Amino acid sequence: MEAEQERALVAIERAMIAIRRSQTRRALGRLDRDLGADAVDPTTFGVLDAVEGIGRPATVGEVAAALGVDQPRASRLVARAVDDGLLLRLADQRDGRRTPVALTDRARARLDRVHRFRQAAFARATADWPDADRVTFARLLGSFVDALSTVTEPPDRR
Repeated sequence: MEAEQERALVAIERAMIAIRRSQTRRALGRLDRDLGADAVDPTTFGVLDAVEGIGRPATVGEVAAALGVDQPRASRLVARAVDDGLLLRLADQRDGRRTPVALTDRARARLDRVHRFRQAAFARATADWPDADRVTFARLLGSFVDALSTVTEPPDRR
């Protein structure tokens, strides 16, 4: 491997470690506190984000897979979001054993505000970048995440 390519891979690894550490410390979550009553607990936000990402009412099993946790943990997280009025349990007309959950209007409103807030933080972080660099970064980051999932995710979750 060429030295330049090896340095690039080392730089990518270091950047990913820094991002992971930042997310582990929930740095954006601390910024979200500025939202006051609209702030969503980071754990609950993960559940809402998973349901939103699935794009339709989701089962606890699907939420567990999206979060990378076991089903009992996902069940507790979903129950908390239901108790908080952020998820609504639905009846599955095709399979009475399944109880999908969907976002409530309150959850959608909070998610929208949190997304806007976080996007504003990303805008501030890239404020001095040329527009073309921001567009290129978004494209490359999305491509990287998609490609990485083909390496790290089990085939049934891709």
